Amino acid sequence: MTDFVKQSLHTLPGTKEIWVIGDRVKLLLADAGLVAAKSFAVPNSIDAVTPLIGQILVEIEALIEKQPETAFYIFNNRPKPDTGYEPVMQRLLPLDEQWRHDFTEMKWPTKCIPEIIGKTGAALLALINAYLFVSLFKASVESLASENASRLEAMQRADKNIRDLLDSLGHKFNRLRQSSIDEELSDVVSGFEALNAKPGK
Repeated sequence: MTDFVKQSLHTLPGTKEIWVIGDRVKLLLADAGLVAAKSFAVPNSIDAVTPLIGQILVEIEALIEKQPETAFYIFNNRPKPDTGYEPVMQRLLPLDEQWRHDFTEMKWPTKCIPEIIGKTGAALLALINAYLFVSLFKASVESLASENASRLEAMQRADKNIRDLLDSLGHKFNRLRQSSIDEELSDVVSGFEALNAKPGK
């Protein structure tokens, strides 16, 4: 993720300000020469994601009031369909002509076209706020899912290594035990033959 963020930011113009979620990624970015201006605590459950997003949206709104032309990008890990995860980047703001074009090209999934009751400006603002919330929520949940999948994969590898080690130790123990039994039997047979040996032979 650190390398991906560094390379992606290098291609973007203008001055950059980095906001991070979590102390670990903050330290990794600092090691790569990217100092975070703001940091947020990692949500420890799905219930903690919504308050985190609310806090981020408040910070975004405050920054836009000071610098209206500010662009926001989201970097997060996204789970792959088969296994593992990959870093991705999404432009969050501003909602430019490209976003509008992509939005208008989308087909409504049903035949029931929605209607707006009341002022369109208020409805549009509510939809944009919902879009921002869902985009941040999706990125947060994908990051949590990627982290949990990574932990699960590491635990499965550790479990397999433990089972392999136990099998190896079990085979080694059986070989040593069989060798010890063979030595004891050899001693018994040798002692029996020595006792039954005739004098003078």
